[in-house]
Amino acid sequence: MGVLSSSVGSGAAGAAKFSDSDSRKYRYFDPKGKRQSHYEDVTVDVQPDPERYLIQDWIINFSDGSGAYEKNATSAKSSNWHAFRAPDEEWERTHYQRQSKIVGMVQSVISNARANNVPEGYDGVWRKVLQKHLGAWKHAEFGLGTSLMRAQRFGYTQMINNATLTNSSYKLRLSQDITLFLAEVGMELDGWNDELGKETWMNDPIWQGTREAIETIMGAEDYLEQYFASNIIFEPMVGELIRSGFFMRIAAANNDPITPPVISAAEADYERNLANTIDLMYTLINDPQHGNENRALFAGWAKKHGTLANKAALGLQPIWSEPHTKPISFDDVRAQSHERVNHILGELGIGDVLNGII
Repeated sequence: MGVLSSSVGSGAAGAAKFSDSDSRKYRYFDPKGKRQSHYEDVTVDVQPDPERYLIQDWIINFSDGSGAYEKNATSAKSSNWHAFRAPDEEWERTHYQRQSKIVGMVQSVISNARANNVPEGYDGVWRKVLQKHLGAWKHAEFGLGTSLMRAQRFGYTQMINNATLTNSSYKLRLSQDITLFLAEVGMELDGWNDELGKETWMNDPIWQGTREAIETIMGAEDYLEQYFASNIIFEPMVGELIRSGFFMRIAAANNDPITPPVISAAEADYERNLANTIDLMYTLINDPQHGNENRALFAGWAKKHGTLANKAALGLQPIWSEPHTKPISFDDVRAQSHERVNHILGELGIGDVLNGII
C-alpha cells in the first residue's frame, strides 16, 4: 500500500520512500509469464479502476452518476477483468511499426505493378469483378472497423481496449488499402468505375446478406458481442471465405498478381485478432465464478450471428461463377470455412452450437 503524506508529516517529493521507488520495474501486477513484458508494463493498470488503485473513486462522472468505464457495458462477467493479456502483445509503438510496414509493402506492390503495366493484362471479366465485388467488400471491412472502434471505448481494461482498437485499425487500414488499390489500378484502365463497388454494396442482392450481418454487428450495444461476432463468427464464415477463398486464390488465374499480396496482409491481421479474441473469451468462459453464465451468453451470440453469417455466405455464392477461370469451387471454400469456425468454437468449448445452422 502507498505511503500517505500525513503519515510522514510532509507532502514534499522524496519525503517518503516507497517499495521499488529506485527500481525500473513494476511489481503492482502479476505477469502472465515468469517475467513481466514491456507490453504489460505499458498496458496493465494504465486505465483507472476504482477497485484497484483509484482510491478516490472516479474523478469525473457522467451525468447519470456512472464512471468513465463500467463493467455493465457488457453482459459478460468476470471475477478479474485484469487477467487478460493479448497474445500478440501489441501496443502503440509496435502497432504503428507493423502498420507502417504493411502500408509500405502494399504501396510498393501497386507501384511496381503499374510501372510494368500489369493491370492492362487483367482478364476483361476480372476487371468487372474487382470493380464490383472487391469494391463492395471494402465496405464490409470498414463496417467492422467502425464497429470495433466503438467497442474499444467500453473495454474495462487497457489490455482489452488495446486488442480491440488495434483490431479496428487493421480493418480500417485494409478498407483504405483496397480503396487506394482500386483507384490506382483504375488510372491504368479505360472505362473504370470507382463508384461501382458502392452501388453493388448498396443494391446488389448478392451482398445484402453481408450488409445485414455487418450492420447487425454495428448495431449491437454490447461491446464484447461486437468483438465476439466479428472475429469468432463473421470472419471465418464470411471474411476468410471471400478474401482467401475467392480473391487470393482466383486472382492469379485471371492474370492478376496484384490483388493477392494486397489482401494477404489482412489474413495475417486476422490470425492476430483471432488469437486475442479466443484468449479473452476463453478466460471468461473459464472464469471460476461466472464461467457458465458466459458460456451460455456466447452460445447465444454464436447462434444469432452464425445464422446471419451463413445467410451472407450463401448469398455470395454467385460471385464464384463470374470469373472465366476459377481454380476452386464455392462448395470447397465453404466447407473449409465451416471446419474453421467449428474448430474456433471448439477451442471455446461450444463447438456444437452451430449444428443445424450451417
